[in-house]
Amino acid sequence: MNRFAVILAAGQGTRMKSKLYKVLHPVCGKPMVEHVIDHVSKLEMKKIVTIIGHGAEKVKQYLGSKCDYALQEEQLGTAHAVRQAEAILGKKSGTTLVICGDTPLITPDTMKALLEHHTNTNAKATILTAYSEDPTGYGRIIRNENGSVEKIVEHKDASALELTVKEINTGTYCFDNQSLFLALKEVKNDNVQGEFYLPDVIEILKNKGETISAYQTADMDETLGVNDRIALAQAENIMKHRINKDHMKNGVTIIDPESTYISAETVIGNDTTIYPGTVIKGKTVIGSDCIIGPNSEIDNCKIGERTVIRHSAAYDSEVGNDVNIGPFAHIRPQSTLHNEVKIGNFVEVKKSVLGTGSKVSHLSYIGDAEVGKDVNIGCGSITVNYDGEKKHLTKIEDGVFVGCNSNLVAPVTIGKNSFIAAGSTITENVPKSSLSIARARQTNKVGYMENKQDNK
Repeated sequence: MNRFAVILAAGQGTRMKSKLYKVLHPVCGKPMVEHVIDHVSKLEMKKIVTIIGHGAEKVKQYLGSKCDYALQEEQLGTAHAVRQAEAILGKKSGTTLVICGDTPLITPDTMKALLEHHTNTNAKATILTAYSEDPTGYGRIIRNENGSVEKIVEHKDASALELTVKEINTGTYCFDNQSLFLALKEVKNDNVQGEFYLPDVIEILKNKGETISAYQTADMDETLGVNDRIALAQAENIMKHRINKDHMKNGVTIIDPESTYISAETVIGNDTTIYPGTVIKGKTVIGSDCIIGPNSEIDNCKIGERTVIRHSAAYDSEVGNDVNIGPFAHIRPQSTLHNEVKIGNFVEVKKSVLGTGSKVSHLSYIGDAEVGKDVNIGCGSITVNYDGEKKHLTKIEDGVFVGCNSNLVAPVTIGKNSFIAAGSTITENVPKSSLSIARARQTNKVGYMENKQDNK
């Protein structure tokens, strides 16, 4: 059986009160609509069509080749939106899942169960429903004595008895594809909003004697539609707990899940410990037996095994095994720290490579540098990489010792096994195995202060 999906993502989302289009608002670091696409993609769909309108180009930019696109130039309702996919799907046979792009919490398991229920009941349409303790505002699912769906009643149209029903319509459906597009042609817009509503397809198919089924999900949270910042925060919180729980099931220790934020695309090895106040973003990969945090921010990094990062930030960089970073270090983009590197407190590394076993223990800036193996860079040392117009490269070869408060003015190369005396400002290349001293000669004026006092 062929399976297709239509993702509704054309609305601007005025209640978000944002310049960013609704479906692009992130939940745990990934746009809502991308969550939906990624979940749907796990169901072996023959074709996924995303209906775009407001912010069409930006939506396409985020999703790329993950799906096909159909443009809804005017937002005239959900049925009108689905009709825009007719040129792509209209003549195909199979089952079509219709889902909103602002429902990031729905899981592949729930969608799979919905599709299977649709097939097993031989229905032309199947509604995903949920049980709500407070169904106010939702359409109610009215079933007959056999358990089959009789109709969907909107809250404002429900009778007193129907208002007691707590099974609600979530807005996600399965349809026989050809029946769907035939019925869409019959949907009218004679309502207050003047829009074409997708639930009307259910009534049209019911009136033709077709079987209408419903599958009730056990988790109401999955059906949350994000229409404003309040719901966005709810979705973020639910997703955060879901992600943290999955990592803990996989052998990661999260000391305080309430204060730990991990992106949906992060991968973490077992026996790694995440301390409170830590934020892990992007497509970060962390190996086993690491210690991350407390109060650290990791964004889009690849981190090896047995590495420790405390009270520090790292962005778009690679960190090897047995590396020790922090506290209060800053690893800026395009940096590579090889195995057994130590980056201490108040050290900033930017667009640099540090070889195995090298150490920058405190209060230093390493920018635009290639640092070899087993290099020791003393406190307060700086690679002076910027001349006011261009950045220049500093090369520090294996085994170099850089004394405290040294300035290495790029472009410059420090040869293998050389020693830079503390307080030096190096402006020329240093040959290998050399001692380089570049500072003013000390002069002592004996008795100077005594004479100064006498002359007052």
